[in-house]
Amino acid sequence: MTATEQPTAGLQALSNGMADAVASIGAALVMVEGRPRQAASGVVYAEGLVLTADHVLEREEDIKIQTHDGQVLAAQFVGRDPASDLAVLRVAGLSSAPAQTASGEARVGQLALAVGRPSAEGVQASLGVVSAIGGPVRVGKGAMLERYLRTDATPYPGFSGGPLVDISGAVLGITTTGLARGVTMAIPAAIAWRVADTLAHQGKIKRGFLGISSQPVHIPAAQRAGRQEEEGLLIMRVEDGAPAQQGGMLLGDILVALDNHPVQDPDDLQALLTGERVGQAVPVMVLRGGVLQTLQVTIAERS
Repeated sequence: MTATEQPTAGLQALSNGMADAVASIGAALVMVEGRPRQAASGVVYAEGLVLTADHVLEREEDIKIQTHDGQVLAAQFVGRDPASDLAVLRVAGLSSAPAQTASGEARVGQLALAVGRPSAEGVQASLGVVSAIGGPVRVGKGAMLERYLRTDATPYPGFSGGPLVDISGAVLGITTTGLARGVTMAIPAAIAWRVADTLAHQGKIKRGFLGISSQPVHIPAAQRAGRQEEEGLLIMRVEDGAPAQQGGMLLGDILVALDNHPVQDPDDLQALLTGERVGQAVPVMVLRGGVLQTLQVTIAERS
């Protein structure tokens, strides 16, 4: 093989590998018809279950999906989480095997393919890299998205709900333009699959609140009462009848931990007010006059 032929062979192998990746994920990729305009994409993530983007479902009835082999099947709405822009559909008679997730975490700079099935014409794909990994970031309704991926792969119309995959066809994340004013993001696969499992069993993600207003504050060393945290949340307001008031939290307290997890800024607090803690009484540690106190506060569910 000549020196000229060697780079060509390498590029050909890479090209074939990317085409194989699209073909591999394509079998688990469906078209989702849940709005009157542009159809969207979805991924078979478990037997009989499709994961898609929440914002592409403008109705919860008369939803249809189309599979890789052209089958058009009725889909039952199961649940949605606007905060992560994810939704789950149950499809009777769906024989497509679930997509495989990547074995490791995404890395900035790695090649990635945004893939979608936005029409009956078949799979579409665009190539890029994972351009950034960030989080936590505040999204809708005060919720926190713990991690997100950014890519420069082009999200063609209808790609929302489809996967971002590596060059083996394994899912790195679920693509969406519905979280940040049209900016393309991907929800990492580990988070997306976890949210999907919760939606499949509960229909929604529980998000809680304490009923306080607060601001970050530096805690002088002499007032930390043995705690290591240099920052906490100064309680500026406690709503009447709210969980915080019922649990004994007072104006001027400095919140330093919830359920034994440090709280140093509002993002820490929001990330903890989710899941199984909602509706449960949890220990809340506050500094009051330089003295550490542990209160029991029942986290209420945000409507």
